[in-house]
Amino acid sequence: MPKRVKDLSGLISAGRAGKGVPGSRGDVLAALLRKRAAAWQGGFDDLEAKLRSQIIWSLPVETPDEPEEDERHNGSKPGRRRAG
Repeated sequence: MPKRVKDLSGLISAGRAGKGVPGSRGDVLAALLRKRAAAWQGGFDDLEAKLRSQIIWSLPVETPDEPEEDERHNGSKPGRRRAG
C-alpha cells in the first residue's frame, strides 16, 4: 500500500479514537432525541419510529414498590411498613 494511503488511514483512525462513545445515559438519550428530530423534519417515518422505540428503551425506569394487601386498606404509604 502506498505511504500516502497509510498516512491518510492513520489520520482517519486517530480522529475517530474515543469519539462517539457516550459518557452517560443522558448523552445517549440526547443523541437519540436529536436524531429523531432530524428524521421527523426529513419525513423519514420508519426511521423516526425506530428511534422513538430506542428512546423509550433508553429512558430510566423506576418501578414503585407494589403495596401489600393490608397497606392498601389502612392508608399507609406504598413500600413502607408500620412498626408493630
